[in-house]
Amino acid sequence: MKSFTNAAIIILTALLSAIPAAQASDSIVVFSGRSDKFVKPVIKQFTKETGIDVIIHSGESTALLNKLRIEGNRTDADLFLSNDAGTLQKGSDLGLFIKLPASIVADIGTNYRAKNDTWIGLSARARVLVVNTNSPFADSLRSVFDLADPALKGKLGITHSTNESYIAGVSVYLLATNKDKVKTWLSGMKSNVGGKVFNKHSKIVSAVASGKISVGLVNHYYIYRHLDKHPEAPITIILPDQGTNEIGVAWNVAGIAMSKYSKKQALAKKLLAYLISEKGQKVFAEINREYPTRDGVAASAVVPAAGSFKVADVPMYQLGKHRNETIDLIEAIGMP
Repeated sequence: MKSFTNAAIIILTALLSAIPAAQASDSIVVFSGRSDKFVKPVIKQFTKETGIDVIIHSGESTALLNKLRIEGNRTDADLFLSNDAGTLQKGSDLGLFIKLPASIVADIGTNYRAKNDTWIGLSARARVLVVNTNSPFADSLRSVFDLADPALKGKLGITHSTNESYIAGVSVYLLATNKDKVKTWLSGMKSNVGGKVFNKHSKIVSAVASGKISVGLVNHYYIYRHLDKHPEAPITIILPDQGTNEIGVAWNVAGIAMSKYSKKQALAKKLLAYLISEKGQKVFAEINREYPTRDGVAASAVVPAAGSFKVADVPMYQLGKHRNETIDLIEAIGMP
């Protein structure tokens, strides 16, 4: 029996040693706070070209950040991807990320990354108005603050106030104007929606297109995704606050950071380099309709060209610095 056991061990050891090391080691884990539809196309392309498997753990960005913080050096996360600059900055402030090499951050503008280079933006988006072209508001709305107009009571669509894009947008408006103005705006929108909010931007766009509501506050790419499927939909985009003395659209980025606990930093850096390469950035532009953050890579031809409209002058790292202040104000108003 003993000789049989020893022989079995020898055979098993030989079989295991014959398995290529790449099967066990050439994979990385990404904690992803983005919807899979925005991430998987570029990840699939990366794996096809490099042979490196990417395991995506999806969830809410804030929940995944807390998971990373609690797990500490026991985590299997190599990278943290968020749909919100505010959450990324919070992770940086908590010391959960490491400084990225200069070769990775060099092509990303300073407005789109952490001041200490612990995270970088991958793609940018604008907070815009989607309006039904058959409604009387198609020609009258010019500012995001117009959404507080009582004339829009029962005709406005917004997401619930825990949505990270919603929180980031409010942070931009706070930093670009003042607390009293934003407080009045939030109160007006609260009255106009009457407690009825949406759990997805795509549902707001659909509701506007069907005429159930007249206007919605959304990220720009949801409008173009809807038009891809329904090109005759009676909707249009309004880039708000474009006047001489107005603040411009609220801007935010989806971005990525490397966990300081990563045990596969070399592989993680390869994915980072791919995501900010011209090839990777074009996926965000053409498939997702987002704005690339790498200098020199154009957005999709169907969206307003970058630089053709005014953007609020708020660096992305500031969204994290003021996130708690924003949430406190939202909660004080009692936004649904």
